[in-house]
Amino acid sequence: MILNNRKERTRFFRFAIVGTSGAVVDFGVLNLLTLVFKLAFVPSSVISFISAVINNFLWNRYWTYPDSRSKHVARQLVQFSIINVIGLVIRTPLLALLEMGLIPLFSRILPENFLTPEFVGHNISLAIAILVVMIWNYIANRYWTYNDVK
Repeated sequence: MILNNRKERTRFFRFAIVGTSGAVVDFGVLNLLTLVFKLAFVPSSVISFISAVINNFLWNRYWTYPDSRSKHVARQLVQFSIINVIGLVIRTPLLALLEMGLIPLFSRILPENFLTPEFVGHNISLAIAILVVMIWNYIANRYWTYNDVK
């Protein structure tokens, strides 16, 4: 579908740009909460995820899928949120598992006066989780939330 349809490729490209902006929000909020406010990693990641979901819904609704108007905005927000909660269920244990492996790994390989193993481990864990969840989000949103788009 994406490879053969120019309009769908454009939508996917826009979805990826929106996802990138959401990742910036996600990383920014996560690091603000963990580094500045010293909040634990997993609760911080939940808050950062919710912030990114709100950002992504607004941009996807009005820029990626502007022709999706047969559904009321509240209905789409609920559908988008359900898909993203499932994404959060995928993401949270994945983050915890990745963090358990990556922080000890970076403790052994990072130079002394470099970034902390926690900082590097948290951010690489988040990057991997974002990629996994983005695939889920695109497919589920395209075929459920925005299924009114031809």
